[in-house]
Amino acid sequence: MKKTLSWLLALLMVLGLAPMVASAGDIDISERVVITWLVTGDIPTNKTDEVLAVLNEKLIEAVNAELRIEWIEWTDWQTQYNLALAMQDGSIDLVGTATTWLDAWPNAERGAFMPLSEEMLATYAPQTWAAVPPEHWELCKFDGQIYLFPEDNYAQWVNHGFIYRGDWAGEAGLDNGVNSWAEMGVYFQHVKDNMPDVIPWDAAGSGSSLAQQLAWGWQVSHTDNVAIDGLPVPLFFGNSKDDPYTLSRYYLEGDELVNFATKMQEWSDAGFWREDVLNYSGDTREQFRDGATAADQHHTQTWTGERVQVKALQNHPDADISFFWFGKERGNLVGMNITHGALAVAAQSRNPERALMVYDLIRNDPVFYNIFNYGIEGEQYVLNADGYRERPEGYRDDALDGVSFNFWWGRNDNLEIRSAVTDWAAYDVLLAEYAACAVPYPFGQVIFNRDPISTELDNLSNVFNTFMPRIAFGKFDDAEAYVAEFRQALLAAGYEAALAEIQAQIDAVYK
Repeated sequence: MKKTLSWLLALLMVLGLAPMVASAGDIDISERVVITWLVTGDIPTNKTDEVLAVLNEKLIEAVNAELRIEWIEWTDWQTQYNLALAMQDGSIDLVGTATTWLDAWPNAERGAFMPLSEEMLATYAPQTWAAVPPEHWELCKFDGQIYLFPEDNYAQWVNHGFIYRGDWAGEAGLDNGVNSWAEMGVYFQHVKDNMPDVIPWDAAGSGSSLAQQLAWGWQVSHTDNVAIDGLPVPLFFGNSKDDPYTLSRYYLEGDELVNFATKMQEWSDAGFWREDVLNYSGDTREQFRDGATAADQHHTQTWTGERVQVKALQNHPDADISFFWFGKERGNLVGMNITHGALAVAAQSRNPERALMVYDLIRNDPVFYNIFNYGIEGEQYVLNADGYRERPEGYRDDALDGVSFNFWWGRNDNLEIRSAVTDWAAYDVLLAEYAACAVPYPFGQVIFNRDPISTELDNLSNVFNTFMPRIAFGKFDDAEAYVAEFRQALLAAGYEAALAEIQAQIDAVYK
């Protein structure tokens, strides 16, 4: 029966026919089930529910299952997400997760996810099983068992940098745009001197995340260090792309951290951001779109996305929305971890086989993929003569008429339909620039065990979150003295012990 199902699904793909209800393995799908998918994101107020109803009609026809989305909203999302997994009672089936930002491996270790056998995957998710190469499945294993589906066939970049106005950079004499932190300072100074109604960078510095991104950005731009994912505090880096498995002592030694603090103090004194930056939490992206600030700090996908591109260009038709990516000066760029976006099956799922069938369709079948990612053709999108997606006549905006399933756990470049509003020529140029220097993420086989240093990691997080916002926005008296105080606090919190343990875990895998 398993071979028959696999053959049938393969035949349907070849013929381009709609899937049909069928039995799968030992499961009888005559009884309709509801598959609940845990997803991060605010509850949509647009047409998502209406589109889901259409999707469910097709899922019922294909596998006699309906899909329900359970949202973990962004307010206190980390706590609520992990709590939902810890308290699951069988009502959750699929889980959007990640090894980089959603604690996939700690949750697997805690028993939140179901181990997936090769037989189970080949039977109930045959298209995905065949498409993911063996070496990628290896990166989805914990204690020798597969727990995750990787997002390994989707070209995305979430490396950070400054999004800025290229037309204003030209006015500042930067005819080739901004290509270094020094030139970013020139750009900001031009705005400060010539545009009294514009804040050079209206940064929302409340909290530690933006400070973390700035600190990381300076580090990869001025050293060859390589960031390590999967740890709760961003203090651990490999020395370089050529020597990634020896940990850097950047946060304890050397002048570059002092140089960062010094430069940020200069930018603060120059008035490149508001004086109360550490208490500010406004919508600075909307201000960038409105021309009230000259920069936004985020990642490549944001730069290319409609949220920045369309609205900025609508409000300012002559605007050139450009991107200075962190690490550009040294060509220091590492590719995405393929489990940055991943899918797991909840350990207590009542219908894991049917859940896998639903996921396999959404990830691989163009009918389901298009509905889940883009909505209903003619309502959420139409295809132009070049095959690109456009908004249909009468479409108001995404908040009202769009669809928002936040499918970050298995996007597929074989099925993607490019948006007509994105400047693909500029994006492809950037991708070529990335390809010339990027290397694959080197730590994909390390699953860090935090238990031996859990106290140290907690203490280090507290130290980092206390000091780094002030360092990143120049809010101190003396850069050298404040960095020295920070380093002493790291030592007192157990940084050496944490470094030694993490080094030992890396060595156990790669040396």
